[in-house]
Amino acid sequence: MQKRLNIKEVSPNALKAMIGLEIYLSNASIAKTNKELIKIRASQINGCAYCINIHTQDAIKNGETNQRIFLLNAWREAEGIFTEEEKVVLAITEEITLIHQNGLSDETYSSALQFFSEAQIADIITAVITINIWNRVVLSTHLQIGQSLA
Repeated sequence: MQKRLNIKEVSPNALKAMIGLEIYLSNASIAKTNKELIKIRASQINGCAYCINIHTQDAIKNGETNQRIFLLNAWREAEGIFTEEEKVVLAITEEITLIHQNGLSDETYSSALQFFSEAQIADIITAVITINIWNRVVLSTHLQIGQSLA
């Protein structure tokens, strides 16, 4: 792959804004497990090896099991592996990541209200949007596993 720009060097204020979103999310009202599931699942959909690598390692450090990570891309069929709350988070993640296919459905949004407040749903949406930004930066700049973004 051809080497491309380093966003930190070329556009440090854009990177700073993205890091601002991460700082916000570090204090967000959603569980750390859900945050990592969002990051991994969106990165799988987007084919971002760099982010999958980082976030699966982070998830394992935070107590996530290998089995759940291995089954994440088949979460709908993995009976008994993910909670109903996690399934809603994963549905939101997929629908927003694949926004061109209809976006966040009324059905998924209604299901989310059974588990989360509107403020928590806003945080989940922000988490999905944020990892999608990172995926797009990494893929567009050809950042490779082991290279530093920041």
